[in-house]
Amino acid sequence: MATDDKNSPPEEWKQQTEPLAPSTPTDTATLSSEGLKPEIMEREVWSNKLDFLLACIGFSVGLGNVWRFPFLCYRNGGGAFLIPYFIAVILGGIPAFFLEVSLGQFMSEGGTGTWKICPLFQGIGYACAIIVFLLNCEYNIILTWAFHYLFSSFTSVLPWSHCENDWNTETCRVDHRQLGKGHQGNETLYNVSVVVNGSLGGAAASTVSSVAANVSWVTSKVAENVSKQISDPVTEYWERKVLGLSSGIDEPGNIKWDLCLCLLLAWIVVYFCIWKGIRSSGKVMYFTATSPYILMFILLIRGLTLEGASEGLKFYLIPDWSRLLDTQVWVDAGTQIFFSYSIALGTLTALGSYNRFNHNSLRDAVLFGLVNSFTSILAGLVIFSILGFMAVRQGVSVAEVAESGPGLAFIAYPEAVSQMPIAPFWSCLFFIMVILLGLDSQFVGVEGFITFVVDLYPHVFRKGFRREILIGVVCVTCFLVGLSMVTEGGMYVFQLFDYYSASRIVLVVAFFECVVVSYIYGTNRFQDNLEMMFGFRVNPVMKYMWMIFTPIFTMTIFIMGAITYSELSYDRKFITYEYPRWSIMIGWTLALCSVVCIPIVFVFRLYQQEGDLAQRFRAATMPTLKKHQVRAGEDLRRINLTNGCTSGTADDFPDFPDGAFISVKDFNNRESEIV
Repeated sequence: MATDDKNSPPEEWKQQTEPLAPSTPTDTATLSSEGLKPEIMEREVWSNKLDFLLACIGFSVGLGNVWRFPFLCYRNGGGAFLIPYFIAVILGGIPAFFLEVSLGQFMSEGGTGTWKICPLFQGIGYACAIIVFLLNCEYNIILTWAFHYLFSSFTSVLPWSHCENDWNTETCRVDHRQLGKGHQGNETLYNVSVVVNGSLGGAAASTVSSVAANVSWVTSKVAENVSKQISDPVTEYWERKVLGLSSGIDEPGNIKWDLCLCLLLAWIVVYFCIWKGIRSSGKVMYFTATSPYILMFILLIRGLTLEGASEGLKFYLIPDWSRLLDTQVWVDAGTQIFFSYSIALGTLTALGSYNRFNHNSLRDAVLFGLVNSFTSILAGLVIFSILGFMAVRQGVSVAEVAESGPGLAFIAYPEAVSQMPIAPFWSCLFFIMVILLGLDSQFVGVEGFITFVVDLYPHVFRKGFRREILIGVVCVTCFLVGLSMVTEGGMYVFQLFDYYSASRIVLVVAFFECVVVSYIYGTNRFQDNLEMMFGFRVNPVMKYMWMIFTPIFTMTIFIMGAITYSELSYDRKFITYEYPRWSIMIGWTLALCSVVCIPIVFVFRLYQQEGDLAQRFRAATMPTLKKHQVRAGEDLRRINLTNGCTSGTADDFPDFPDGAFISVKDFNNRESEIV
């Protein structure tokens, strides 16, 4: 019961905010009039504070930090790119991350349950669930490729280091870059022409100059044709052996059974990492989230000892300040933050929902931001120190060997390690790091989707082994979808998923999250809720971030990205594949099938209510809270109260006039009468 001091929280509220003992799911049954029924399991919580932080780091710090950030950094001005990058961290990354995590922690639910603070916008939860499901289907394909390369690395000679394999063509050359350099002949002929012109005069000089110009033109054309025809063993291994790449998305071809088995292995590993819930997966994180850093430091030390490492690092970090005037640089910085922080996927709210009520997630948000940015910069040092070695070894610039996305992990880096002593060892080390970075991102992503479904139907899936069965069904479903990406045309399908399923749509979802919390639920109310959880008042700066800066930032980046939008194409070594119009329409369907949930649920919630439009809107935006989530001095006529099996509204308090406030003490007394 509450004390007489109106400023002191009630005893029952204190019990809700004190650390809770870890729940212990049981499979016991209860006897009822309907027979023996399994008991509904309690919702789990993290066994300790570090589990949650490691889960966030494991999910969000992944392959995007390794193969996307370094490429964006060197392409957008080197060290100068860090300015818009850290501005994006402050304005978008940390505020949005903290908002999602703290919402999940406050509501103790994931998915749509989080948005009971404003049922009118529960479509946000559905949108996030669809996005993360699509990402789960395509992200495991990267692990499939990594497993394939890892298994192929267990050999004395790497198969992509030479051109003597069955899949190699006649134009395959290890020294392909040197053979493609046809400008040297032009320079020699030009020098001869200058010397002759200096020693001869009149018609003789003119004739020699004309001959030199013609030969130079012919030489340049021959060099151009030769450079177009010469292939390299790494690209041929990737396209001909691993992918078996067809000519386009309209030619899917056969399933690559070696990739199919690797995909099956990847999903089996994911299943057994999460099938026993977050307490077991949290323990797995101690290995999968920390081991990549050990491997990265080992690779960095090796990279820094290689010839040409300094050239690669200069190319990566030397700032080009003029690039800050390019809007594309700011778009890349903003999208990279939301991509690497995993904003608007619903998984962060799911992870936060397993926190104890009084956990300090603000501290975790700041620590996460530091670790995420540190990882991105560290990965860039690792990658470009080795690319510098590769460039010097081949006598070309770093720009010619630097790639982004899968091209970096499965073409550029394998080519670099193939030139190192003890190449198979370094190849194994690199792909083990890729697998560990991708694995925890993958199984936490699946856990986020599972949390969405279980919290949507807790009375169904929190009994017996139904949750384990659900995880199995989801993994099998994603595996079947992924089969379309391990065919001969699978790479085109993968690119379609990767470009459209999340892309810039997450910026729109994040915008709605900030607007709903700030202007419908109310930032002052949410600030009070955070104080109830943490025991201290969060700095008002965060409130203004949610109200002003973060929504403006997300929408600005989205609009700038829309202006610079270009349709998807696949850049191969010799050609650029342009996707047909029908496949682009499928891509846009993937993009819109998530965000369209927001207006659909919006209209449906309004339709469910009664009265005129204003009354419907007020009823649909009324939060549904449990007793321990009600702040002191709350206007009970503006919320729906629920507590286990019982519920009530302000109509259950007839002695309080409209607009009146009720203390928590009085609320507890009156709520007991409802029960």
